[in-house]
Amino acid sequence: MLRASSPACPVSLWQWGWRALALLCCCLGTAHAARTGCHAPPWPQWETFKASFISRDGRVIDRSTSRQQTVSEGQAYALFFALVANDRPAFARILQWTEDNLAGGDLTDRLPAWHWGRKDDGSWGVLDANPAADADLWLVYALGEAGRLWQERRYVALSSLLANRILAEETANIPGLGLTLLPAPHGFRVSPSVWRLNPSYLPIQLFDWLGSRSSDPRWRALAASSLRVMLESAPRGYSPDWILYEAGKGFRIDSEGEGNGKGGYNAIRVYLWAGMLSPDTSTHARLQAAFAPMAEYVARRGHPPEQIDILDGRANGPGPTGFSAAMLPFLSAPNNSVALKTQIDRIMTQPPRAEAYYEQALMLFALGWRNGHYRFAKDGSLQPSWKTTCNQA
Repeated sequence: MLRASSPACPVSLWQWGWRALALLCCCLGTAHAARTGCHAPPWPQWETFKASFISRDGRVIDRSTSRQQTVSEGQAYALFFALVANDRPAFARILQWTEDNLAGGDLTDRLPAWHWGRKDDGSWGVLDANPAADADLWLVYALGEAGRLWQERRYVALSSLLANRILAEETANIPGLGLTLLPAPHGFRVSPSVWRLNPSYLPIQLFDWLGSRSSDPRWRALAASSLRVMLESAPRGYSPDWILYEAGKGFRIDSEGEGNGKGGYNAIRVYLWAGMLSPDTSTHARLQAAFAPMAEYVARRGHPPEQIDILDGRANGPGPTGFSAAMLPFLSAPNNSVALKTQIDRIMTQPPRAEAYYEQALMLFALGWRNGHYRFAKDGSLQPSWKTTCNQA
């Protein structure tokens, strides 16, 4: 029988000097030694994220929700962070919990369920068994790169199996768009000719990585359609949370769905992924140009919007501080230096809530990248700072 994980004690990322971390990229704290004997550069933010959100048995807990939920996205993100930190014990625990609780004990047999938590009767378990494609992509990536960097063949094999499941279960050949990643296996074909898509589920560096490591041409097809979804769903430079694509007609507003023509809590990741792309890719410059209006909005208003109409640019107010963090990689271009400093100042003066899992995850992605703990190479492969340190030793 599956049991609820015992909660870890929440710790605010701000209780021990985040200001110096954000501005000075200082390296206080203790790194985790990998089995290879090579030590990672200190990453205090990761250690605090672990203490705040990850139970001893490897469950990432969103404490801001009544069900104390876990989502597969959180598990996949945590695997990525553990790899960046060279934290093999944490990686193993997070992966084991994911397999035991989201995949019925066998990730070779199925993609993980996206939603787990406290049920109405007080028991704990899967709340929605439908997988989430973005989580599955990050899971495949973290496993594959862990296998390469740690020379762990089991992780490589599991990554390959799950990648094949994504192709088989979470894609559709959409007329006029080609092979396209769906948000999940079920529920996103609205009608025989209409599909609901999510641009924030499409980090291009992950498709580049999959295309470089597999001879299957479908990954390159997915990279091409993903870029089209990102560019063509944002005609004014603001990405939507959700968008509809109709065969023969193209993209249109999801007026009856959750997104309703707005970009907010999902879409903020589009700018994050785009900002972290290697400048050596041709895609990087295209996305920088396409989403320049969002950078201009942030520069003009001093903050990203919580929600913005993708057609007329009307917004409902400032987004949370985690949104400012998510914009940092995109604003790292030289022409955005003033906006970049403004967002760093905002992060310092308005720290995110300690229990806000999503904001803190955005912070970890963005500041981990900005502080040099990792980069993505041109082919999408991970370049963690601990690997560079080991190679120089």
